Amino acid sequence: MHSLTANPLTLFNLLLATYFVIGNGGYTLLMLVSLVSVWLHKRRRRCEALPQLRESEVTPPVTIIIPAWNEQEIIVQAVRSALSVDYPGVQITVVDDGSTDETLARLMAAFDLAATNLILRCPLRTRPLRGSYVSANLPNLLVISKENGGKPDALNAGLNACRTPYFCTLDADCVLESDAILRLMAYVVTSPVNVAASGGMVRVLNGCQVADGRVTKVNLPRTGLERFQVVEYLRSFLFGRTGWGRLEGTLIISGAFSLFHRETVVEAGGFSGDTVTEDMELIVRLRRWAAEHGRTIRTAFSSDPVCWVQCPDTLRMLGRQRRRWQLGLCQTLWKNRAMFFHGRFGLLGSVSLPFHALVEALGAVVEMAGYLIIPVAAWLDPAALAFLVPLVLFSLAYSALISLGAVFLEEVTYRRYAAVRQLAGLLPYALLENFGYRQLLLWYRFTGVLRFLTGFSRWEKVVHVRPAEAVGYR
Repeated sequence: MHSLTANPLTLFNLLLATYFVIGNGGYTLLMLVSLVSVWLHKRRRRCEALPQLRESEVTPPVTIIIPAWNEQEIIVQAVRSALSVDYPGVQITVVDDGSTDETLARLMAAFDLAATNLILRCPLRTRPLRGSYVSANLPNLLVISKENGGKPDALNAGLNACRTPYFCTLDADCVLESDAILRLMAYVVTSPVNVAASGGMVRVLNGCQVADGRVTKVNLPRTGLERFQVVEYLRSFLFGRTGWGRLEGTLIISGAFSLFHRETVVEAGGFSGDTVTEDMELIVRLRRWAAEHGRTIRTAFSSDPVCWVQCPDTLRMLGRQRRRWQLGLCQTLWKNRAMFFHGRFGLLGSVSLPFHALVEALGAVVEMAGYLIIPVAAWLDPAALAFLVPLVLFSLAYSALISLGAVFLEEVTYRRYAAVRQLAGLLPYALLENFGYRQLLLWYRFTGVLRFLTGFSRWEKVVHVRPAEAVGYR
């Protein structure tokens, strides 16, 4: 039996070692690039002329598009947050995507809305509109009600109504910092190349105090599940997206808070409903469309424009979110597989897409198999454990160091968690994240891959159990 099983186990050990080397090596490179990028960005930030951008008559206006489906508990606060943004010429468009609760009714009551006849030129096809509403007191607020068609369809309806050169997508469970759009546009207006998409930092809102659409006090969430997500978001945005942004290999700019050039998005076909992660799909398609049409565009990421978003506070909702993210990743990679290793698409095609396919998509299967093979190896070939177990433990420990690095990078740069007790409250979760929480996420990612392989494509909505209590709406 030993002779029959040693070779397959050896081959699997080699595959697992290759996966860990590529994965951890890639994350290390991203970490180093991010450290340099954040340092350069902070130096440049001292010279940013935000007051001049705010006061200039030629600053491009922006429309904030908020898609909403059954968001009665949080929609009013989301609109108030958008209305209080410190940006000249900002417009707010809320798209009620056929809600069956009181989303539209609460908007009408809170902002004294009245029906209006909206004449639209619709370059993007959407489900039929039911009505449009404006406020006499808030001329920059427009609410559209339409038949349910999903988030991409709602975004396209908002895009049809958009009359500004740039638009910002904002989820209903988000709260913007007042200068977030100013900071996004500061990069856009100074870039020599058309910035088709620009994203900022997304942070965990759970536990924070909110009043009048603003985060008035930053606190850590109460539960361990939510604190693990704080560490995860810091690592993902400060290291992952900052690094890929600097290398111009950006695969995703969070749809919770993203800025787009309207004309470019419309020409590229708008938001697509053929994946469950419309934000990722659009970013990759914009780069593909630009290369195929001889256009030069840039997708950017900045780590200081901040949007606070409520993260899942139960295992059930966390599972829904992460399965959808993994499913959408697989769908997007498969849809754009022709871009792999193609120099025409720059580093996105030659490095970023293959890396995400191997480490983030296929890696969920490889890593899950690694955990499952340990007891099998112990029974069939105990000698294999001498290589397999140290490899897995080293990878977990190294990942914990990267998480610690993200927390310390946050501490020495932006310091949203300024109190010593807050830093002390995060460090244990950075250390322990890879011993339990990571395996939980791995299971969700693995089931997401299985859903992709079986053709499952339904959107799973995340419902926040404690929306009012978590962010202080009342």
